[in-house]
Amino acid sequence: MTPEQLQDVVSSAVRAVVDRGALPVEVPAEVLVERPKNPEHGDYATNVALRLAKPAGRPPREVAELLAAELQEHEGIARVDVAGPGFLNITLASGALGTIAVQAVTAGPAYGRTDTLAGQKLNLEFVSANPTGPVHIGGTRWAAVGDALGRLLEASGATVTREYYFNDAGAQIDRFALSLMAAAHGRPVPDDGYAGDYIAEIAQQVVAAEPGLLELPEDEQRERFRVRGVELMFAEIKRTLAEFGVVFDVYFSERTLHESGALDKAIARLRENGHVYEADGAVWLRTTDFGDDKDRPLIKSDGSPTYFAADCAYYLDKRDRGFDKVVIMLGADHAGYVGRYKALSAAVGDDPERNLEILLGQLVNLVRDGEPVRMSKRAGTVVLLEDLVEAVGADAARYALARASVDQQIDLDLDLWSRRTNDNPVFYVQYAHARIASLLRNAADLGISLGEAGDVDVAALVHERENDLLRAIGEFPRVLTAAAELRAPHRVARYLEELAGTYHRFYDSCRVLPRGDEEVTSLTTARLWVCAATATVLRNGLAVLGVSAPERM
Repeated sequence: MTPEQLQDVVSSAVRAVVDRGALPVEVPAEVLVERPKNPEHGDYATNVALRLAKPAGRPPREVAELLAAELQEHEGIARVDVAGPGFLNITLASGALGTIAVQAVTAGPAYGRTDTLAGQKLNLEFVSANPTGPVHIGGTRWAAVGDALGRLLEASGATVTREYYFNDAGAQIDRFALSLMAAAHGRPVPDDGYAGDYIAEIAQQVVAAEPGLLELPEDEQRERFRVRGVELMFAEIKRTLAEFGVVFDVYFSERTLHESGALDKAIARLRENGHVYEADGAVWLRTTDFGDDKDRPLIKSDGSPTYFAADCAYYLDKRDRGFDKVVIMLGADHAGYVGRYKALSAAVGDDPERNLEILLGQLVNLVRDGEPVRMSKRAGTVVLLEDLVEAVGADAARYALARASVDQQIDLDLDLWSRRTNDNPVFYVQYAHARIASLLRNAADLGISLGEAGDVDVAALVHERENDLLRAIGEFPRVLTAAAELRAPHRVARYLEELAGTYHRFYDSCRVLPRGDEEVTSLTTARLWVCAATATVLRNGLAVLGVSAPERM
């Protein structure tokens, strides 16, 4: 019996007591079932009696006694104890926990998936680095976390579109083009330009693709370097992200907003809503009406649009495409954007609390022997995605970056994450999966198979370590649900590490395969199902993080 199934059982018990008139209350839509901190208090606990006592006008313990008597009648429950002011401590019947292993193995890749977010259509924008250089370590963190979050949201039933917005318009692109031109001519890049070996590499590719380019007038050269350079740079960004396992559903060009007239339409809509005014020769959005610290310009006094005008058009484009919520992941240096984005959402008539969500992430530092690492061969002091992957591998990089809460600054120890030892968290989790895969291969060599789900003797699973592991496996769906709702992929990583530890303790205490001439028993097969269920959860959890689950290590 999984925690979700037990919740249904408790709800049914409440409904039964209410239906026969013993409790004059409404049946709650949800009841809370948790694992008690002290395992001596049973397998699970619920506070439902405390919640119902006040509306029922009865003492909590009296309500608890009513519910305990009802729950005790369920065949999957061995004992119900009333504790403290009215908590219900529930001990499952022998074998009830064992069914969790059968359910996990039978469900396979679907185990852990729920429909808690079904019906939500989300646009998830992350990374969105300017196409003026390779993806740096900050963007790499967003790539790992954003992709994991997209997988999490989908596992909870949401429809997710992953989107990359590339700013291929504006002053930074002009500086990029001038930097490429300078490199192609062998001149120093402008003071406000872009440096690094990658600039020379791309400049060479542009010249090779367009013979005679350097003989053209400078304005024509600049335009060709701008168009071709952005094209090449963005192709490399997409390539490195794809090699990191991150592929977007939509790559959205800022230039298309300018070329399609979307900016004018957005400003017109904001004007119709009464939030646009003119002052000092510029056009402004009155964002202070919606809590922003100051009004924001849309059109400068020279007639050129601001970046914020493009943001307005882009937000409206997403909403017009039918997304219920726009989720944007930004670095900590963009914290100032939150207020203006929320004001923008409100100005177009949306509810910022319902239609917009902005996640801010902190910095990443690479360290080795306790000292900061500056290791890029192509971008000077900037650490790139490819540098990190080269140092520790894609799996370790993704896991390490997704393992910490995004609002935490992290120091990523390259020595730790490159080790093939159990103090490396991703190795520890992957090794547990590989260890189980090896066990299942050995079982097959001995002619021992899992057999049919209906034939498993789940009642044989009574050892304390077996039950610890089964309860941990049963928590997986709730871990995914909570991680999705809280936008916290790191919860999955920490859970997997705990599960791996629980499995190792089980394996050390409970012999699975027979030795020598020992017979294969129903307990042997039941424990194999527990092992296979653990492997299923490890595999599914790592998949959510975009990390492989190797069969051998």
